[in-house]
Amino acid sequence: MAIGTQCLTWFEGRWHEGNTRILGAADHGAWLGTMVFDGARAFDGVIPDLDLHCERVVRSAEVMGLKAPMVAGEIADLIRAGVQRLSSERALYLRPMIWSREGSVSLIDPLPESTQLAVCIEDLPLREPGPYALTMSPYRRPSADSALNEAKASCHYANNARVVREARGRGFNNGLSLDQQGNVAETASTNVFVVRDGVVMTPVANGTFLNGITRQRIIALLRDDGVRVEERSLATEDVAAADEMFLTGNAAKVTPVTRFEGRDLAGTEFGMRARALYWDYARQVRKAA
Repeated sequence: MAIGTQCLTWFEGRWHEGNTRILGAADHGAWLGTMVFDGARAFDGVIPDLDLHCERVVRSAEVMGLKAPMVAGEIADLIRAGVQRLSSERALYLRPMIWSREGSVSLIDPLPESTQLAVCIEDLPLREPGPYALTMSPYRRPSADSALNEAKASCHYANNARVVREARGRGFNNGLSLDQQGNVAETASTNVFVVRDGVVMTPVANGTFLNGITRQRIIALLRDDGVRVEERSLATEDVAAADEMFLTGNAAKVTPVTRFEGRDLAGTEFGMRARALYWDYARQVRKAA
């Protein structure tokens, strides 16, 4: 599936145009789900936190039992070269992917040295702020002792897909999951922040969801701007009582929430503030480059 109108993929030593075929029918990763990936963004001439995204895909591979065929800096250089080659004025989604070609003697676990790398670059607009409705999902995040939650892995997304599918079936944009202990965790595709009485709160990273790179960046930017940000365990009641909510993730960076369940939220001040701070940070990255 191509998500954009332009697609450029690095695979087996060269760049290919279009939706390049990278998996074989007998590839271990194709039938036993070892693929890990990451997503960075290029927009307005800048690629914020590319180094962190490339470091994470290498880390995810290691968690999955794979040996990354390149170090993070080499992957970042490939991505920069691909962005220059595509020379698109549109916002780009930058996706390095690593998976296993062969299994070990047991077949189930991957042979670490059999890993393959591809980098896919596609155009994908950044979502502008607008109406966005969130609901509580009936589906929960797996616990840290039952899933490799610290890896950004394709195999996790079947559960995420049913979260968003169920939410959309009830007229919402996304669903907010709890962890196995009943704490608020994340949506199907983003980390979540709630605001009450001027305090920004976000679920503490407890191993049940990905501690997003954009999440970490927004926490730092808000604190530097004088906002009180608390990482803590949140219950459904905390979300229901929120004055405001916003989401963070690589695809859209910061998304203010305008409705939770059947309640219109009072405003989007903090979400828009976080978004503005992120764009200011991106501009500073461009100036420093």
